[in-house]
Amino acid sequence: MQTPAPVDYARATSVAHALELLEQRGPEARLIAGGHSLLPMMRLRIAQPECVIDINGIADLDYIKVEEGELRIGAMTRHAAVLASPVVGEHYAIFHDAERRIADPPVRNRGTVGGSLCQGDPAEDLAAVASALRATVVIESRAGTRTVPAREFHTGPYETAVGDDEILTELRVPIRPGASSAYDKVKRRAGDWAIAAAGTYVVLSGGIITDVGIGLTAVGAPHFCAEDAERYLLGKVPTDEYLTEAARLAADACTPRGDQRGPAEYKHHLAAELTRRVLARSIARAEGRV
Repeated sequence: MQTPAPVDYARATSVAHALELLEQRGPEARLIAGGHSLLPMMRLRIAQPECVIDINGIADLDYIKVEEGELRIGAMTRHAAVLASPVVGEHYAIFHDAERRIADPPVRNRGTVGGSLCQGDPAEDLAAVASALRATVVIESRAGTRTVPAREFHTGPYETAVGDDEILTELRVPIRPGASSAYDKVKRRAGDWAIAAAGTYVVLSGGIITDVGIGLTAVGAPHFCAEDAERYLLGKVPTDEYLTEAARLAADACTPRGDQRGPAEYKHHLAAELTRRVLARSIARAEGRV
């Protein structure tokens, strides 16, 4: 069995300490939180950092709160905590829908929101959720704090806007009165990555769609979203015909690749079907039918 390459270990006690360690250790250092992504990559020597900086001791990054009109989730918040949070469920059921489908209970008990986003996996569930909700991420460095829209955060497969000397500290989601949301996912077996997944939120006013967000993952959607489909739905009554056309537009924006999880044509079909399904579920929730 292949073993990880030798690596130094440091444990950060605060955000400031983590940033200090990143500066000292340089670009070959990696932060580790839950470890479900980094450790397997190190075991296979796909990732070979010279130093891992453990941030599990930074309790200040473990929280869920509502502040200044936003739902704010600390980067060290575990998936299980998001799933269990009534505050999250009150505002965005899409999080609970997605978290129920992320891996399995042991992973959800250990994995973190920040770690999932920073891994940058093209099949990451929370990337699609954050993109659908037009969230922003907060990134800190010793030079200061900056915010990046979720739709600009992932710069490529396994690449994000977080620099070598920075740390993601928070996910912020605008609270939209009247918003209803949903998420659905197709995977080969329990605990697996998505073959395809989609999430949406919808705001209705007088039976008209006045605000909408669509996120997709594992299907090559640009920035994990479907902006043409969103624009198409604005101002429309949510009929089956319009939802089906929006789902088609969302799928047509995707460029899925065939792999061990299925051919490209199948993933394209799933992108359309899942988008239609979660749009319909979001609207049913908005109308109080489910």
